[in-house]
Amino acid sequence: MKKVLFGLLMAGLVVFGASAAEKVRWPVWFAFNDVEDIDVVGLRLNLPSGQCEQVTGLDIGLIGRSQYYNGIQINLFRNDVADTLAGWQVGCYNSTGLGDALGLQTGLWNEAQSLYGFQAGLVNLADYAEGFQIGLINRVEDMHGYQIGLINIIRSSRVPFCPIINASF
Repeated sequence: MKKVLFGLLMAGLVVFGASAAEKVRWPVWFAFNDVEDIDVVGLRLNLPSGQCEQVTGLDIGLIGRSQYYNGIQINLFRNDVADTLAGWQVGCYNSTGLGDALGLQTGLWNEAQSLYGFQAGLVNLADYAEGFQIGLINRVEDMHGYQIGLINIIRSSRVPFCPIINASF
């Protein structure tokens, strides 16, 4: 009986939206549409896209967006965290928007307002970085760390451009 009621509740949320689920923590969330007022603690499957307030755990799919993220975010096309990422982003395009990336970003294009960790990709961008960037193009405004790549730019450094390897402390 409990399984039937839970199934009906889940079906109702998918059909009528998740307004009844505001600020409820879900262990598994199948994101068919964008619902910004929930928190997921566990697994979020984004088919095709999912957006919510906070995710803690594993995020898998095509496009994943959230305000805050703690865990591993693996989406084929885009990972977008508006405020703070603590963990690992894997995808073609990884972004923390106006927030901090605490951990690892790996993909074709990685960007963060403030990076505390590691970026690996073709293009790596950050306004401030403490850590390491490895890629074809690496650019930061201010950095305490290393860059390895074809084009390495640290705008606040005495040597703002240096191919192959660049560092600033």
